[in-house]
Amino acid sequence: MTQPAPHTVATLAGDLRALGLTGGDTVLVHTSVRSIGFVAGAVQAVVQALLDAVGPSGTLVVPTQTPANTDPAGWVNPPVPAAWWPIIREQSLGFDPLRTPSQWVGILPEIVRTWPGARRSEHPQLSFAALGARAAEIVGEHPLTEGFGERSPLGAVYRLGGKVLLIGCGHQRNTSLHLAETRQEQPPMVGFGSAVRGPDGTSRWVTWTAPDQDVTHFEEIGAAFEATGAAVVGAVGDATARLMPQRALVDFATAWLAGV
Repeated sequence: MTQPAPHTVATLAGDLRALGLTGGDTVLVHTSVRSIGFVAGAVQAVVQALLDAVGPSGTLVVPTQTPANTDPAGWVNPPVPAAWWPIIREQSLGFDPLRTPSQWVGILPEIVRTWPGARRSEHPQLSFAALGARAAEIVGEHPLTEGFGERSPLGAVYRLGGKVLLIGCGHQRNTSLHLAETRQEQPPMVGFGSAVRGPDGTSRWVTWTAPDQDVTHFEEIGAAFEATGAAVVGAVGDATARLMPQRALVDFATAWLAGV
């Protein structure tokens, strides 16, 4: 039996263009690289295909979150002894956009984060990296209290009329839906904590209050949004991909959550 040819930068870029990604687009990507299948050049080729699809005037955005830099009192996977909590808070290295690796968001965001010319926002837990023409504009502002809010990279993508691309993953990983959470009339607020690196290189523990993050309804919201016909579903390599306008998605989710 003849084996199918491996995917390449050119074939993946073609799939992305067929899905609707075009030159000049700003696109926020969530992906399971494994779902794409065998790619000549591996994950680096996937990033290059995305960059080729949006072209030199476009911008690629990815989440580069750091869940290990959170308050250990809330850790459950796995939990740590309470006696360790003050040591972790006092001794953790502060978040550094250049040095601190992303976690639990897949390998592609880490490749984008370290790509020449990439920029990263400075939020110690919920950072994003961007690569391309609007990178500095997208990640330049990211206050502690706006992890997923209006002044976060999610809000910047919204204002720029960007797109969301899910490759081989569902809406549970669709961070743009968190922007809709922050737009509720009275979102539930919770406390957060992280180690932050100061200008002198020393670390300190900081705390703040911000809207809670709850993905419980994300798959349901995503399915309802897709039912409107606003998302394009197609193949990128072997993966099922979904491309959608972020502004329409967030506006839909904002209304959906208000009606729950």
